[in-house]
Amino acid sequence: MVTIHKHKKIVWIDLDSPTSEEVKDLMKKYPIHPLVANELVYPTLRGRVDAYENIIYLILHFPVFERNRKIFSESEVDFIIGKNFLITAHYRDFNTLHEIARMFETNTLSTKDEKLTNVGLLFFQVIKEMYALSINELAEIQAKILAVEEEIFSRSNNKHDLVRKISHVRRDVLDFRRIIHPHREILNVLKNHGEKNLGKDFSVYMSFLNSDYLRLLHTLETDKDTVESLQATNDSLVTFHTNSITKNFTMMAFMTFPLMVIIGLFSIPAKSTPIIGTTGDFWIILVIVIGVLYGLYSIFRKRGWL
Repeated sequence: MVTIHKHKKIVWIDLDSPTSEEVKDLMKKYPIHPLVANELVYPTLRGRVDAYENIIYLILHFPVFERNRKIFSESEVDFIIGKNFLITAHYRDFNTLHEIARMFETNTLSTKDEKLTNVGLLFFQVIKEMYALSINELAEIQAKILAVEEEIFSRSNNKHDLVRKISHVRRDVLDFRRIIHPHREILNVLKNHGEKNLGKDFSVYMSFLNSDYLRLLHTLETDKDTVESLQATNDSLVTFHTNSITKNFTMMAFMTFPLMVIIGLFSIPAKSTPIIGTTGDFWIILVIVIGVLYGLYSIFRKRGWL
């Protein structure tokens, strides 16, 4: 589907899952290179920047949180930047682009100091809004991190379930980072091409975009460090809990060993075995066993072993 937005001399064409026929029609009106036209029809796995005679072709991937699956997936947006036109192509519904297009048509998509007077500024505002969306998407990860942090220090937490939750948050952070990390190199290459094709002002816009990207990356790296710290903390608590259980079982085995020796001695079928055969011999042996057990327990408690 092709949607055309116009503001003064600037034209923005948005392609939603474009077909070959729609791309061919655009080639008749705009200087789209045949190689670029082929790329527009199908999604591309990797982002990149290609400069042609009259256009710059750019592919970027953005993380989008799928609420039904509760995972982050990458969504591709292709950009063709010309002298007085911008073409975007995407392959899934992107509400953010629709909102940006509405702002573009009403002339509310602008910086504090200047209105949309060129394609470079339009491209800058579109990417800026996309980065703002990505920062909002990070709120999903941060909410999960806070939930995990509270559960780690809760006495009633389920250790196995907590390990699973930490693994899911770690997966979200790694997926988000994998999707957004290539932007750094792409934006640097785009800055050089844009300055040649669109003027020196474009390099100023790219400097601001780099700042937005670095802020996003810094937030992501902070979340990554937090998740790793929480995982290390949980591993330490699990290890401590396991060691405590092992210690208790060891103490129990050590305490029952002398008791088994005492019972074994009285079980020897010897004629001169003391106590055996006297009145109340069972209860006497039971008192001896309980006394030894209590004595060992007192010694262990005093030394802090239990």
